[in-house]
Amino acid sequence: MRLEHQFRVAAPIGEVWSALRDPQRVAPCMPGATLTSAEGESFAGTVKVKLGPVALLYKGNGSFDSIDDAAHRAVITASGKDSRGNGTASATVEVTLSADDGGTAATVVTELAVTGRPAQFGRGLISEVGGKILDQFATCLAGRLAPPDEPAAEPGAPTSEEVVAPTDSTTEKVPDEAPKAPTPATPPAARSPIQPQPEAEPLDLMEFAGRSVAKRAVFAIGAAVLLIVLISRLRRR
Repeated sequence: MRLEHQFRVAAPIGEVWSALRDPQRVAPCMPGATLTSAEGESFAGTVKVKLGPVALLYKGNGSFDSIDDAAHRAVITASGKDSRGNGTASATVEVTLSADDGGTAATVVTELAVTGRPAQFGRGLISEVGGKILDQFATCLAGRLAPPDEPAAEPGAPTSEEVVAPTDSTTEKVPDEAPKAPTPATPPAARSPIQPQPEAEPLDLMEFAGRSVAKRAVFAIGAAVLLIVLISRLRRR
């Protein structure tokens, strides 16, 4: 099935693009996901899913198949399998970023294939749940990219420009230290080793789909009541 979603992050496009390129930064924002390894353009991890009383654990891997830094566009493929063999999930995700009034707008197009229990939701409900998950992801990512609040200066405290170091004419001059060798720059493609991450809480699909499921239940109950009324009238006739 093909799904399309949009979300917005209140951060410059360069920062959002850099974060999306780094699985270690975005994985903690994806509900239920835990990153286990990342090397080059490939990564692996787990996703915990809760469907009512049933708990599912998907183990899988993914990779960046296409990256266009100029257009801020990336294509990611990922696949996973339930550890109990009850279902599979695979997706090809195309993410395109664009500047939006000081922030960043993202368009996500997903080709998704799901088997097993989650497939019972159907295309419409899966699309709605996927949109809510992306909204939560965007909120988390925006919080991580937001600049830290600067502490307010105390009243009457001198600013850095007002503070002047005292001088002493009798103090002997200390010879300048020898210049230090420049530190070699780290290659852009290099990533730090994966830091141990706490396991994520399960993604509760029923919680995300609560209202939609309730609406469908009300509709089904109403249809059943109407059917009973019609049958009772026919019997009377």
